[in-house]
Amino acid sequence: MPQSRPELPVDLTPPAQLPWFKRLTARLLGTGLSRLRAQHRDSWFQGHVVGQRHGHADGHREGYALGRVEGIEEGRQVLVIRDTRPDGHGVPGVDDNLFDDWRLPITAELKKRIKSDVAQRLPAHAQPSTAQWKLIFSDTPSTCVIAGAGAGKSTSLVLRILLLNHYLGFELDAMTVVTFTRESRKDFIKKLMEVFDLWEVRLNKTQATELVRTFHSRILPMVRSLPGLSQLQAFENLGSPQQPGAEASSESNPFDLRINEAQRLQLNQCYRDLHNGNERFRELIGTLRRHALQLKPLDRDHPDVQKRVAVTQLSAGRDEELCDMVEDLWFRAGCWPIKGIEPNRQTIDINGSAFHCHGYIPDLDTWVVLGFDPSENTHFKRSGAKLPVWAEWVIKRTLFQAFCGKPLIWLDNYASGKRLLQSLAADAVAGPGFDYKVKGELGSAPLLDCFVGAATFIENLGLDVSTAVGQMIFPRDDTDREFFEALSLFWKAFESHLLDQSPPIMTFNRMFALFGESSPENLHQVSDPMLRPLSHLMIDEFQDVSPQIVSWLRASLREIRRRGPDLNTGRVARHSSLMCVGDDWQSIYGWRGSSPKFFMEFTKAFASPANTRVMLSDNYRSHQYIIDAAEHIVKAAPAISGKKARASGPAATDPLPVKVFDRDDESLAQTLLEHYRRGESVMLLYRKGSDKAAIAEHLQPLLNHEAGLAPDQRRFRQLTYHSSKGLQADAVFMLGDCQHVTRSPYKNQVYRQAGLGRAGDAEAFDNAQKDEVLRLAYVAITRAVRHCYWHVEQVPADAPAVPRASTQVSAGKAFFEDCRADQKARQ
Repeated sequence: MPQSRPELPVDLTPPAQLPWFKRLTARLLGTGLSRLRAQHRDSWFQGHVVGQRHGHADGHREGYALGRVEGIEEGRQVLVIRDTRPDGHGVPGVDDNLFDDWRLPITAELKKRIKSDVAQRLPAHAQPSTAQWKLIFSDTPSTCVIAGAGAGKSTSLVLRILLLNHYLGFELDAMTVVTFTRESRKDFIKKLMEVFDLWEVRLNKTQATELVRTFHSRILPMVRSLPGLSQLQAFENLGSPQQPGAEASSESNPFDLRINEAQRLQLNQCYRDLHNGNERFRELIGTLRRHALQLKPLDRDHPDVQKRVAVTQLSAGRDEELCDMVEDLWFRAGCWPIKGIEPNRQTIDINGSAFHCHGYIPDLDTWVVLGFDPSENTHFKRSGAKLPVWAEWVIKRTLFQAFCGKPLIWLDNYASGKRLLQSLAADAVAGPGFDYKVKGELGSAPLLDCFVGAATFIENLGLDVSTAVGQMIFPRDDTDREFFEALSLFWKAFESHLLDQSPPIMTFNRMFALFGESSPENLHQVSDPMLRPLSHLMIDEFQDVSPQIVSWLRASLREIRRRGPDLNTGRVARHSSLMCVGDDWQSIYGWRGSSPKFFMEFTKAFASPANTRVMLSDNYRSHQYIIDAAEHIVKAAPAISGKKARASGPAATDPLPVKVFDRDDESLAQTLLEHYRRGESVMLLYRKGSDKAAIAEHLQPLLNHEAGLAPDQRRFRQLTYHSSKGLQADAVFMLGDCQHVTRSPYKNQVYRQAGLGRAGDAEAFDNAQKDEVLRLAYVAITRAVRHCYWHVEQVPADAPAVPRASTQVSAGKAFFEDCRADQKARQ
């Protein structure tokens, strides 16, 4: 088959297809050229066709490549309009952070330099751990430090201040270190000055005192800076002796709810004015007085009633003579008659027998019986009687409690008579003159003291008293309903009364509320120099902060950020920061309105663009058994996860178990004296004042010896469980269990109003207190360096079931030695 020739381009016609004349001409020319060797026809034909084909392909390829490049380039310059935007419109987010997004300028070189200086200037035992260095070098706006018992946090905080001031140049007036108590403040100031001296940095007592503050000593100058309030006094400081030139709140204890005479005068004056001018308040006080003073009934099946009902007729036969004798005693004491009480010897039927009362109060429609005052001779008898007068009077009282159907006031002593006299005298500046017991409180107290206690608790939770009362509900026949209505009327009048004084007076809670989140505009009036010390805050014991304080802190930090760079023009210290140090296991002041919630939810409570979390797990105080025993007690309470302390101090070797005994005051005193004679420091912790008094007779020689020593030579201290926090001793003796024995309807209600407790919990406060008794035991145990002895009362079989910390003791653990009788019986 002949080889096919390649197809020619369309613009070239093959010779065979040419007209005959052109074919002839091409042949003649081609033959001639071939003879002249100028061209070979077949080669020309072949070359023409092949060359054309290859040239066309190469040209097509090069043209395509060049055209493609140029096309892409031109395509880039074409604007394609295509709407790829989402539906709707853009909405900017809200910046809720309390801080700017900034970092402390702490470089690697600076860290190396500081560590070298610390190694040279501080002794070996005071060198920071890795976790403590993390605290010191934290560069984020907010820092949360979980520091367990004996964690060595004080030295770390001092080094943090040294870093800010000495190494970074931050001005001292841009910082505040907050402590909760006067003693901890004094200790921290001393340590701060000692460390600064080692660096040869001048820090005098005035500068250190201005830097280390309590919340209350910081808020008072802030309020005094406002127009017209430069001489303002704090109600809590009235009557407290002050040193010249010292901040009033620096030397007082704002958490002491006991009312002194100067404070009571203001309370009584307000009460008098409100009682005279407000009819509804008078009605409420009358209801409360009748309830408080009336003899409390006893069930007729009560054992005391059953024992004494058999002598009802015998007791009635001698009653008139007894009334004469008791009335004479009151008359000789100058306590009878009482103005406002008609001395009417009325006969009252008691279980079918005739008894007598001493008087009648028309305003209260109530009868009065005079009691046997305990100050009188307890051996005083009727002629020929077997029982003393006081015993015969007890029988009468019991019968009246069980069978008297009339409203009756039983005046137990002369003091109660004087208080009643004062309350009935409308023109007396003496207050209500009777005690009241709010449900859930351990005991009764003067009515105005109850007002102060309830109002303080409500305000500590960040609530307004009148608003909170308006949201409470009580059963119709519950007198607490009248109590809180009266409180609402009184507290509003009292705050106005205080401001009307010259100089004006204000409670600390109202000061904090003035600058809280509900009224941020008030902070706009505070000057830069007054606000600036809150820029860089370091707060110790943060687990005990209250919602009221948290609101003030957040409002102040927002105001600092709002003012921006203008607040610190020309200064090294810029922006703001917050470092909070605490231990949720040591939160033990919930009964006054504090809560560990804000520490446990730190990043939520103090929103920040960046946060540092530090866990100080080393315990430089106690050995491991004490640590483990305390943590075992508290483990049932909610806590920050990941906590487990380890013994790292000198006491870490040879651990001894925590010994738990049935209460035996004599045995406790004997063991305590043995430790004292060894030269050890000893601490006795008690829950109630009566416990302290009971043990005193066994420790009298030791108490006398200690009284003759200088304070720095004493090795024995007696403290309540609460007041022991922050202290330590070689041997600790715990007297009494930690238990929650009441139920508080009103505190449960306001606790929920404040957003505290578990969601949906109808008894939020009471359940929080059940956790707190465990934490209180943890605090007490961790005061011990080497030895811990816990004496708890035996619980009667018929005692009501209440939460007790001692039930968490586990005899199967090596860190406990349970020596109680019931435990031995089980073994």
